[in-house]
Amino acid sequence: MNRSPSSAFLARTKRALYFSGDRAAEIVELATSLPVLVLFVVGIFDFTNAITLKQKLTNAAREGARVASADPASDLADPTTSSGFPASVTDAVYVVDRYLVAEKVNDCGLNSQPLVPSGLTWTATATGTGCTGAGLVLTINRGCTSAATAGDIVNTCVTIQYPYTWQFSGASGLFGSIGLPTTITTAVTAYNEN
Repeated sequence: MNRSPSSAFLARTKRALYFSGDRAAEIVELATSLPVLVLFVVGIFDFTNAITLKQKLTNAAREGARVASADPASDLADPTTSSGFPASVTDAVYVVDRYLVAEKVNDCGLNSQPLVPSGLTWTATATGTGCTGAGLVLTINRGCTSAATAGDIVNTCVTIQYPYTWQFSGASGLFGSIGLPTTITTAVTAYNEN
């Protein structure tokens, strides 16, 4: 009796031929290299976004320090202005906030946050809409000194701490945990002109 091979046998034979030799090796190579490729692509985009954000924050801090250092320091001795804060500090907060908004960076409601004074340093912590973690922290120090000038020159220092959520952390979870910072911090110093 002459029997023809069953369709199940043919399917198994075709599958065995398809996954044998070089083709099986190619599938295994793809399966092992694809997660690494995804990690690299996500990492490139995420680190690029973090660097871009750091540059925007540095520019905002620089503009705030420039404005505050150009304002007269006479209001620092008696900060009882209409807002209760020196005009130079209020100007710096306004400039930083407007710069962040213009660059489409979430200002976390910075313009509506109270300033907390401590000597010649004022700090605003904004945890408004869309902010993660501790929120945006803006510190303006109108009396900071520089180690480079042996403390003889009084400067204005503006520091911004901004929360950042890494997309890279989710992708890198396949390979174990990677400790990445949760905030991007930038500090700028400007010489007090007045």
